[in-house]
Amino acid sequence: MADLHPSQRSAVALLPMDRPIALLTRHSVRELGTGIPSYDLPLTPEGVELAERWGNELPRPLHGLHSSPVGRCLDTAKAMARGAGVCLDVQPSMTLVEPGCFVESIGDVGPLFLQIGPLAFANRHFQGPLEGLLAPAAGSAKLIRHVRDNLGPPGSLTVHVTHDTILAAFIYHLMERDRIEEHDWPWMMEGAWLWFEDDDALRWIWRGEPGGRVVRSYLDPL
Repeated sequence: MADLHPSQRSAVALLPMDRPIALLTRHSVRELGTGIPSYDLPLTPEGVELAERWGNELPRPLHGLHSSPVGRCLDTAKAMARGAGVCLDVQPSMTLVEPGCFVESIGDVGPLFLQIGPLAFANRHFQGPLEGLLAPAAGSAKLIRHVRDNLGPPGSLTVHVTHDTILAAFIYHLMERDRIEEHDWPWMMEGAWLWFEDDDALRWIWRGEPGGRVVRSYLDPL
């Protein structure tokens, strides 16, 4: 039976009670496919069940659900809503998918991604500019603004369902990592808890570890 990353539930106790919280999460368990990235791979029945169970355990009232427009992400968000017992429309967002967040041109970056795989591609991304790909800071700025602009009232939770490549690039950039290993890669249904303090300070909990960063420059208008 699939389950959450061991730190996902324990992090709940570290969340502030007086702030609106966002959960930026990878989708639930999907079919494996052939190893070539595809938007067509759906959730497995086990993945649907895991998303429903996690939705039932969410620690705050759900204010909103946002998702990559890819089917497995939309279905994860819908399953979480069912588990939480709420009727909320899922809002698709291109900020949560590629191309849209970090990728500007699949034609430019796709061949390299297929050649070296997601982990090596992420590490190459951290090293410097790639044609057709936004720098980690620029893509992360889009995500930070998206999260901030969709926060609910204090004490509420907003969920954003995305993909492993986006979540990894975002959270490890914030942590100022320039290289990650296989064990760092996001599990399916694993997410980062996010909230803001003092308007320009982003706080997070990732794998049970709190962190924070002043993000004033990320929030400047494009």
